[in-house]
Amino acid sequence: MAISRKEEARALSADEHELVEKSHHPAVQELSDTELAGLVKLLRERRDKAQTEAHRRRREIRGKGAAKGASPSKADAGSQRKLAVLAMTMRRLNGEVERRRRLEADLSQVANAHRALEMKQAAKAKGADFNTRHAHKGMRAVANQRAQNLVRPMELGRQRQAAKVAQAKRDAR
Repeated sequence: MAISRKEEARALSADEHELVEKSHHPAVQELSDTELAGLVKLLRERRDKAQTEAHRRRREIRGKGAAKGASPSKADAGSQRKLAVLAMTMRRLNGEVERRRRLEADLSQVANAHRALEMKQAAKAKGADFNTRHAHKGMRAVANQRAQNLVRPMELGRQRQAAKVAQAKRDAR
């Protein structure tokens, strides 16, 4: 479920809210790669801290963990909301990082294709054939590496039949 910006502001502290605001659409695309990496690192730390806090509060409510304050927590809706906001922010930032990575890969592929075309055209201008594995002299036959079988097939058949007959005689005893 989507969380409005007003609910985000209510769930976060002032400095966390500033960080989360940088992750929304127009602002995140204006960040440089190093700023984006720094923001991802900071928000991941904050998310992990909020996750630990929410887990601790849930244990207090169930009675499994010791109370951090004077009395155990009665509800953890605020810590759950904060965790949800920070997790959604991390998803947005990871999506932006992935988008930039794919864009970089696409640009790299285009550059490689242009370079290959230039190399092909330069080779064609020199007069070289495109496929140089068998250029100028044509393809050459490759000698068979397997040893030649010198036994006549008729002799093999005769021996095989003699073995069958001998085995049948032994089995008949």
